[in-house]
Amino acid sequence: MSTTSRFLASALAVGLAVSVGCSSSGGSKKSDPALGTRVLECVVVQHDHDSGGSGSSYRSGTGLYYMVFETHEGQATSTYRLEVTRQQFQRFQDGDRVRLTLNNNILVNIQPNND
Repeated sequence: MSTTSRFLASALAVGLAVSVGCSSSGGSKKSDPALGTRVLECVVVQHDHDSGGSGSSYRSGTGLYYMVFETHEGQATSTYRLEVTRQQFQRFQDGDRVRLTLNNNILVNIQPNND
């Protein structure tokens, strides 16, 4: 067997061993609990509005609207600051109990929580 053939055989064996090792370690990853769809029962604690313009009257009413929500997850208290629509911003007041639906930590829906 020539030196070149031995080198290629060794490289092939190492490559095969590495690929088998990589494929077996892929199944041990734990998924992020924040990913996926979750429903949280929260309380509105704050409203924030970032105006998008230079302050001219032409741009009034635009910008980004945020609400801050507080919830209990297990024994921990979590706070979320999420972008909302202008209608949601005006509909829900501080202290309101709401049910949030999040998909990958992005707000999908807000409903009053009348429980």
